[in-house]
Amino acid sequence: MNRIHRWLCRSAAWKRTLEQRIPWVLGGANLGQNVLEIGPGPGLTTDLLRSNVARIIALEIDPALARLLQARSRDSNVRVVRGDATLMPFQNAQFSGAVSFTMLHHVPSKELQDKLLREVRRVLMPGAIFAGMDSLQSFSMRIIHVWDTLVPVNPKTFCSRLQAAGFHDVSLEIGAQCFRFCARVPL
Repeated sequence: MNRIHRWLCRSAAWKRTLEQRIPWVLGGANLGQNVLEIGPGPGLTTDLLRSNVARIIALEIDPALARLLQARSRDSNVRVVRGDATLMPFQNAQFSGAVSFTMLHHVPSKELQDKLLREVRRVLMPGAIFAGMDSLQSFSMRIIHVWDTLVPVNPKTFCSRLQAAGFHDVSLEIGAQCFRFCARVPL
């Protein structure tokens, strides 16, 4: 992420936005007690989730962000793992639920995004839920991502991409600036 984007993702304004959006995104979904969070960045979303689940594994590719989140999460129910979500260092069917919040557009290609979706499917238990959100393409989104990775996710095709990755019961809702999705691993 570029410097502007890093600042924004740590800001009090973004935290307030997340406090409003995450309940909408999760919509009462039962993620279970062993949740994988993909791409937490500075961890504002992790902070909001940690009181609702027994354990969170936060998978972050950026070494500096992973170190900072690990330091902040000591002696908590959060374990930070530095790694690539397109090649996860986890066993099959390990997690009771997974989430990703506004990070998919940082994956450098549609093909790698699809690989990430297949990896999420692989590490989730039968019946587990994968829920999340991502930003809608806009002029302001492009400005924030100058000299940064931006591969927008098209909400019109995302349900079929989730299904192609092996998910069922896929739902998607478009909001004002983002969309939310929820999908389930077959039993």
